[in-house]
Amino acid sequence: MKKTYTQIQEFAEGQLLLVNKPYKWTSFDVVGKIRNSFKPLKLKVGHAGTLDPLATGLLIICTGKMTKQIDTFQAEEKEYTGTMTLGATTPSYDMETEPDNKFDISQLTEEQLRNNCRQFTGDIQQYPPAHSAIKIDGERLYEKARRGEDVELRLRNVTITEFELTRIELPEVDFRVVCSKGTYIRSLVNDFGAALNNGAYLSKLRRTRSGNFQVADAWEVMELVTMIRELKTGDGAPEI
Repeated sequence: MKKTYTQIQEFAEGQLLLVNKPYKWTSFDVVGKIRNSFKPLKLKVGHAGTLDPLATGLLIICTGKMTKQIDTFQAEEKEYTGTMTLGATTPSYDMETEPDNKFDISQLTEEQLRNNCRQFTGDIQQYPPAHSAIKIDGERLYEKARRGEDVELRLRNVTITEFELTRIELPEVDFRVVCSKGTYIRSLVNDFGAALNNGAYLSKLRRTRSGNFQVADAWEVMELVTMIRELKTGDGAPEI
């Protein structure tokens, strides 16, 4: 992924950039920040796969003619690491909303938790969270959910290739998941808790890989913005 740029125009010809999305930034925030750094050059900039605001990690950014390949990159297998909190549920399935139900976790065992992963490995079906960016009749589901409206959720077919627990210190459980495009990790965690006759919500999430691209090779947003601005002024040609 290392390449030396000498002209800002190379980005118009089409480049793929790996970015580490910050906590509480939307994916659109990242795209907007990078697009603005190219001004006054009007340049197409898009991302290949949304990350929730409370998630961090790998965001693939395409510029110029490379944006035509976004669907290809978006279809790639993804890897995530994260933390779920057992003993409660939230309407959004993560920390965006407050817990609405609480459960006793005193009887849960490590064996139960590890065995529970098996039913969520392979081809499964899941409902997306009501607080998600899926559009119905031109409106995002989370907009309807925030107004307290009932939303119709439709089952989705997804594939979980790997699902392992890497740390168990109740109520927190760390995990790693390898999955297909379109998988909602929040839904996976919510369903994981329900299968234990308990509750669980997502308290931390990081995308570590998409296809063959790794977050370890990603730019921090402001690092990338600074590189682009310096390139525009001819102050150097940093590596990317």
